[in-house]
Amino acid sequence: MARLVIVDDDFAIHDLLRVFFEDLGHQVRCFETIGEASSHIAGNAGEIDLVISDLRLPDGTGLSLMPVMKQQRLDAPLILITAYGSAEIAANALKKGIFDYITKPLNLTELEVLVNRAIKLKMLEKSLLDLRSTVTDTRRFHGLVGSSTGMRELFDVIEKVADTSSSILIAGESGTGKELVAQAIHDRSRRAAGRFVPINCSAIPFELLESELFGYKRGAFTGAGEDRKGLFEEAEGGTLFLDEIGDMPALLQAKLLRVLQERTIRRIGENADRPVDVRIIAATHKDLKTAIQKKEFREDLYFRLCVIKIAIPPLRERKDDIPLLASHFLRKYASLNEKNISGFTREAMTQLINAPWPGNVRELENTVERAIALCSASWIDASDLSLDSQTPPTNRLDKLFSRFLTLKELEKEYINHVLSTTGGKKEEVAAILGIDRKTLYRKEREYDLNS
Repeated sequence: MARLVIVDDDFAIHDLLRVFFEDLGHQVRCFETIGEASSHIAGNAGEIDLVISDLRLPDGTGLSLMPVMKQQRLDAPLILITAYGSAEIAANALKKGIFDYITKPLNLTELEVLVNRAIKLKMLEKSLLDLRSTVTDTRRFHGLVGSSTGMRELFDVIEKVADTSSSILIAGESGTGKELVAQAIHDRSRRAAGRFVPINCSAIPFELLESELFGYKRGAFTGAGEDRKGLFEEAEGGTLFLDEIGDMPALLQAKLLRVLQERTIRRIGENADRPVDVRIIAATHKDLKTAIQKKEFREDLYFRLCVIKIAIPPLRERKDDIPLLASHFLRKYASLNEKNISGFTREAMTQLINAPWPGNVRELENTVERAIALCSASWIDASDLSLDSQTPPTNRLDKLFSRFLTLKELEKEYINHVLSTTGGKKEEVAAILGIDRKTLYRKEREYDLNS
């Protein structure tokens, strides 16, 4: 069943088409003029599947319905009825976007075929859009973009942990999107109605960080002219995101541990505790276990924060996502800069995929934004990409062999490089080196490699 609009100043045509299409199970609304039809379209655009209009009407032509439909965002087929079936009229009408036309005297069987074809095509287009939307949803998750195995696993973890009350530690290199992951967890949680309050612990001096987190009482120190809430209180009922927690000073680590244990905070200069209902999500690019060994991070705080640990894979480990991310950033910055850029040439995309991306997604985003600013054509070429991070292999070898190494020293350097690149995954390291895990462990002990 489709909802049809028929526009014709001939009442006999009205009656004929109304009866014909209603017998086929369709809903029909008939109008005599462009003005009447336009008013109906303006108020009912979402309830129209197809428009059939005579070419010549008292107040214009059926083609004048096209801008009205476009203005109302009515993406429905338009079929014209004309007594002037010249090729010129048909060609001009088709160029302007009508679905098709039929000549008088009307052949109802032919018209039925046209209408059925238009409706089926519209349904196929809708199915395709729904499919594209579904695919997009699987590749985009609360601002996170990716379809690789690593990203799909990350999305699954976020779904599972979002609605818990546990503290979460997000680990990942700089530029991998740790704050986006924290925001996604908050948005999927029962705390979504509360605030998501982020703070970078490495960007604020100790004295200011303490007052930012806990607030202060008027007169607590010079410049404290009034009582002020800290971020724990600002995030009441929501989520406090502590980015780069590994850089938090030791004294504040102790205070944070107390908050996690007691669920209370104390403003600077006050003697009374205040209860807080806040979920803590922390993030770091550092190896906190190494920091614990070096006495730079409290072990008891680590276990309080790391009830659930989420690791974000670096971009070099999910190269399948690079074309998707690059296209996402292309659409974003081409729109912002009002540039009509269709995409990347094969050479440009090859460079993007092969780049090491030490700065991860943030570096890729900056690279695409810069390329759009520099590009003067409709496609971004390799020459538009300023991939400073790519070091030619010969340069890397020159650096490695800047001094002569023994074979043992060279082996040690290479094993250490593979361990570092793979994140210490023993099976993967052994496979790359072409040795078994037992031999790998022996080599690590021999060369004193702590991975």
